[in-house]
Amino acid sequence: MWRFCDSQRPRKADTLTFIRRASEARAARCEQMNGGDNPPRRLGPGGWAAIVILFGFLVAAVAYAIHGWNSVGAVGIPTIGWLFLIAGVIVTLGVGGGLMALMFYSSRKGRDF
Repeated sequence: MWRFCDSQRPRKADTLTFIRRASEARAARCEQMNGGDNPPRRLGPGGWAAIVILFGFLVAAVAYAIHGWNSVGAVGIPTIGWLFLIAGVIVTLGVGGGLMALMFYSSRKGRDF
């Protein structure tokens, strides 16, 4: 049942030693995954090409949105529409923030693989 030679319950000092060693091992794995003391690599030509293409998509999407907004003319949004629009933005930001908080929390607690 227990991982020790005798079948007694582990002492508190043994448990703390185990936790300290596990924490040190986790820190060593993180250091190894982060590359140790290696300086950060510069972005290559493929990375710059991806950034330029994605920026082009962003510009095209904004231009299309402006064109669509201006082409409908003077269409008004009723008050209930504005309320639902604002509520949708707030709920979306809340869900996104909550999921990111859970991601950071699980990463801090060592539950990520």
